[in-house]
Order: sequence, then structure tokens, then C-alpha cells
Amino acid sequence: MLSPMSQDLLPEDGADTGPGKADYVFSDQIGHLLRRAYQRHLAIFQRNACDPQLTSVQFVTLCAIRDNGPSSLIELVKSTAIDQATIRGIVERLKARGLIRQTSDAQDRRKVINCLTDDGRRLLEDMVPCAKRISELTMGQLNPAERLAVTHVLQKMIAQDGEE
Repeated sequence: MLSPMSQDLLPEDGADTGPGKADYVFSDQIGHLLRRAYQRHLAIFQRNACDPQLTSVQFVTLCAIRDNGPSSLIELVKSTAIDQATIRGIVERLKARGLIRQTSDAQDRRKVINCLTDDGRRLLEDMVPCAKRISELTMGQLNPAERLAVTHVLQKMIAQDGEE
């Protein structure tokens, strides 16, 4: 005999069950598709990065420092959209590899500023052609109009951040 709770888990009489009967197919949902596309991109990144130790988020962090100049952790969080706990670990790994160095802010000695080292700059120079290839491979079979459209749609979705 089933408990009352177990009976609640059974399909209702006449309910469609089995393959292809669900009105919510997870594999068609945007979150699932975005996750699959991102997993594919990460695999392409790891296969094609000129430095096999460099992760995509480390690369983005180095690019943010290059583009914005010496940056605090808070500035890196804002420019990369990587949460503070994660960015802290990324910065520590980049520092341990000698790709960035840390100094104190001239106005606020408590504030730590992250700067690229010469090795970090060289790695970025080497990595840019690889990154372009990675983007090309990620877009795969998409034609130029589809590439523009997917980029536009993703940017539009990101711009809505916080509006839900």
C-alpha cells in the first residue's frame, strides 16, 4: 500500500506519461540550451587555448585588467560579471602564476590593486589569435547573419539583468 505522499507522486488518471508526452521538454528550454552551448564553448576553449593551464574566466580577468587598467577586486567583479568569491580565487591563481601582481592603492592603502605583469601581457598577446579562433569555432556552422543575430539576442538578454 502506498503512503498518501507516494500517491501524490503518481500520475493522475488519464495523464500522459512516457516519451514525448510532456508539455515541458527540458531539452528545448533556453537555460538548458545556453548551458549546453557554454559547455561546448568551454571544451573548444580548452582545446584551442595557447596555454593549457589558462581557463576562460582567467583569460577574461586578464583581458579586463588590460582593458581597464589596474583594478581592484570590486572593479573586476563589475567588469567581468564574475562573483567576488570566484574572482578572488582566479586572482590568486593568476598571481601564483606570475601573470598579475598586486599593489596597494595610492589613496587607500587597504585596497589591493591587480596589475598585469610582463608575462601576463605576453600571454594575452599570444592568446588573442587563439581567442579569435575559439570564437570562430564556437559559432561553428552559423552564417554571418546568424552570428550577428545570436550575439545581438544574447546582449539583449544580458541587458535585462535585474529587470525580472
